[in-house]
Amino acid sequence: MAAETEAVDKKKPLLRRMRKARRRFVKRTGRRFILGVANFIGRQGLVPDRPVHDRALYPFLTPIEANWTTIRAELDELLKDRDRLPAFHQISPDQKKISKADRWKVFILYGFGVPSQRNCARCPETARLLQQIPNLQSAWFSILSPRYHIARHRGVTKTVLRSHLGLKIPQERERCRMEVGEDMVVWETGKCVVFDDFFPHEVWNDTEEERVVLIFDFDRPMHLPGRLVGKFLTWGIKRTAYFKDAERNLKNWDERLETAVSTANEMLDAKK
Repeated sequence: MAAETEAVDKKKPLLRRMRKARRRFVKRTGRRFILGVANFIGRQGLVPDRPVHDRALYPFLTPIEANWTTIRAELDELLKDRDRLPAFHQISPDQKKISKADRWKVFILYGFGVPSQRNCARCPETARLLQQIPNLQSAWFSILSPRYHIARHRGVTKTVLRSHLGLKIPQERERCRMEVGEDMVVWETGKCVVFDDFFPHEVWNDTEEERVVLIFDFDRPMHLPGRLVGKFLTWGIKRTAYFKDAERNLKNWDERLETAVSTANEMLDAKK
């Protein structure tokens, strides 16, 4: 029995290396495929293929902007537990190149169309408003520390567009900015910006204040062939480690946060 256990233990490093090698292969192959179809996706669009989009093309964002104070109130409650929120790379290990220490925290509501039931329950009005977004894919609060820089990177797929709703924007707005392609974006409280995050983009918060936006992705408006390709890509991504690791980590962090908040509330009740 001991000999069998020792043999299994010796196999574990090899299995780990094989899994890592397989993940790297799948990631490289998938990335090449996605890059290969990006031009096709751009041509299939019913909206211009450009880094930053005209907000007026997306009227369904109006209720989001009109209710930004409601969303901000739910965010403020979350930020009371700021120290317990995960860093981006603790949810999605693939983000470790751009997410350092705990300088970029997140609170995930949706991932590729799959809601986090616990997190949506903590932000019911935000979740309700997001449900009105046509073909919503992902949504989360993005909490950026003062003096933090997100290196240039690009999104997973061109089949979605991304919107940021400004919730906590530093007073020195021009020093907190994002470059998408060659376009510069400066956030405004209560306003949405729409951009194609498949274009390389970079973020700077050169202020002493925290920056928080609500990020949400929705399907790019496209002709039928583009929509079919988009569904196929989403189906494939949800079967990779990129999605499955994040899904598993999110569940673990949700449970930890729920337990921590419940314990804190019980302690407060006991003191009354």
